[in-house]
Amino acid sequence: MNRVIVEYAKLTTDILDMLVEKYPDGYDYSDVISFKNSKGETVKAIEVRTEETIYLVKISDRLEQTMEDYAEDEDSFDDTDDIDLEDIEEDED
Repeated sequence: MNRVIVEYAKLTTDILDMLVEKYPDGYDYSDVISFKNSKGETVKAIEVRTEETIYLVKISDRLEQTMEDYAEDEDSFDDTDDIDLEDIEEDED
């Protein structure tokens, strides 16, 4: 299974759909995963899964607002299904 860490700026509509479906009322402290990245920095993220991939979406102040806005008006968001994998850390199990 692939693990992909996704920055707020790299969210696709597919990932936003999964986030809004899993966390319709927003996420809380118990949903947050903390880990150290390759630079030794602590990263906080929330998780969504597909059959093939675990997405760890980094938490930012703008993430929750974007999830709320997206849930209210999906049509206003551009479809950016192409992710630049150079900017995403990926591990395989």
